[in-house]
Amino acid sequence: MYNKEQEKSFRQPSQQTFQIAFNRFPTTFYLLKWLAISCIIGATVGTASAGFLISLDWVTNYREQHLWLIAFLPVGGLLIGLLYHYLGKDIEAGNNLLIDTIHEPKTIIPFRMAPFVYLGTMATHLLGGSAGREGTALQMAGAISDQFTKPFKLSHSERKILIIAAIAAGFGSVFGTPLAGAIFGLEVFLIGRIRYNAIFPAFVSAILADLVTDLWQVHHTQYHIGYIPKLDAVPVLYSILAGIVFGLCAASFSKIIHFTTSIFKSKIKYPPLRPVIGGSIVALAVFAIGTTKYIGLGIPTIVASFDAQLPMYDFALKMAFTILTLSAGFKGGEVTPLFFIGATLGSALSLFVPLPVGLLAGMGFVAVFAGATNTPLACMIMAIELFGVECGVYAAIACVVAYLFSGHNSIYKKQIVGEPKNERFEAHSGKPIGELKK
Repeated sequence: MYNKEQEKSFRQPSQQTFQIAFNRFPTTFYLLKWLAISCIIGATVGTASAGFLISLDWVTNYREQHLWLIAFLPVGGLLIGLLYHYLGKDIEAGNNLLIDTIHEPKTIIPFRMAPFVYLGTMATHLLGGSAGREGTALQMAGAISDQFTKPFKLSHSERKILIIAAIAAGFGSVFGTPLAGAIFGLEVFLIGRIRYNAIFPAFVSAILADLVTDLWQVHHTQYHIGYIPKLDAVPVLYSILAGIVFGLCAASFSKIIHFTTSIFKSKIKYPPLRPVIGGSIVALAVFAIGTTKYIGLGIPTIVASFDAQLPMYDFALKMAFTILTLSAGFKGGEVTPLFFIGATLGSALSLFVPLPVGLLAGMGFVAVFAGATNTPLACMIMAIELFGVECGVYAAIACVVAYLFSGHNSIYKKQIVGEPKNERFEAHSGKPIGELKK
């Protein structure tokens, strides 16, 4: 039998060997650790996204078959408002809470963010609000993934990487664009900079989450650009012109939604009443115009915009319905409505800009999103994943120009300006978008 000294001398070489191996091959241990964490994130977030997308399809179809449900949008708004006012004040910041956590990690994001935003989004879509799905996917991903901080004993720095990977997984799986999702997670929280120490977890998590969503047999919408002209000086100039329009549209959306939100907060002091008022306006407007074209996700109209020139008012009405819905306190997200706004605006621009309607719709689809979220790289990759590599240069031009012309505006107020978009705004560096004086 060994005595204590013998036991100590027996274990010591193993510990020393492990430490030597760790010092010599630190990247290996880093990769193994984050591969394990990313697999968990990919599996859990991918499954959550699959369940969310299936539910969203069901409530959308049910609403379209029972339009009388839209009359109850104010009631649904009241229930959402009460839920968040009394049980969810610490999570009502939504995506901004995720971005803030990346900048300054504090307490673990409460798990209830996931079921709360899920229920709020289902109610919003079932009853006829105009909202998206990215906000829900990201918040569910962030709330689920942050629960692994304590079991894995992650440091503050590692926790930032965890949230980035969660955002990448949520975005990539909900839209079926894992590469764009990974870059979005790396790009969205700091304008003009990318955090490369999170690149491996972001890509692995996004790819695995998308694979898991596919395993659940969830299908994403397919888009097709019929004709793409040969790259030449004239089409490039027209792409720049279109990009300017998309950037101004993105800036307008960001400014108006924040202004409208402030109006609701200043005029209606009791938060649960805000979605009641906003929901009443939206429901009355839907019945007044006699169409559900501008509520929900609006996927059929987005698909149609690639094939035919749509009227100019489509993007404006979708913008109005979305701003009213989200400013009042309903749940969902802005991104899919931004796809609708950009695609329909691009389709309508084909009346003035001599580029194929499908190409303009695709450019608008990603460029308005790029300008409103300040994520041009993610949007370029998204265009290639959704529409094919042939449109890549045109989409990139539109995204970059829209990003520049949208200025320091964003749908996410907690985004920090890492690198100003031009030298005139050097004073904005290091400041959150929401605190800038415009």
